[in-house]
Amino acid sequence: VQVVESGGGLVQPGGSLTLSCAASGFTFSNFAMYWHRQAPGKEREFVALINNGGTRTEYVDSVKGRFTISRDNAKNLVYLQMNNLKPEDTAVYYCKVPGSPSYWGQGTQVTVSS
Repeated sequence: VQVVESGGGLVQPGGSLTLSCAASGFTFSNFAMYWHRQAPGKEREFVALINNGGTRTEYVDSVKGRFTISRDNAKNLVYLQMNNLKPEDTAVYYCKVPGSPSYWGQGTQVTVSS
């Protein structure tokens, strides 16, 4: 299993970024997919999930209305569209394939700063 995140960067408060997660080595359309993040000095936290068919999503309260998770099962890709970014969104963002064991990517840094 391979999981690779991309799309992070430096953005001003109020700006937008779209993260991508490319996954391979398993039957992608059979699995829900997750985004998590870890800010400096804090524990890794759940951000969003999408079910295998893309028909159900869940978000942590702090990003509801600003972030949107989506997926393309034909391309084995998961996206996290992030709008109205805030400094407190600064973190390394990780994509996860759930299971036992679960699989994580290496993460992509998102920095929100003026």
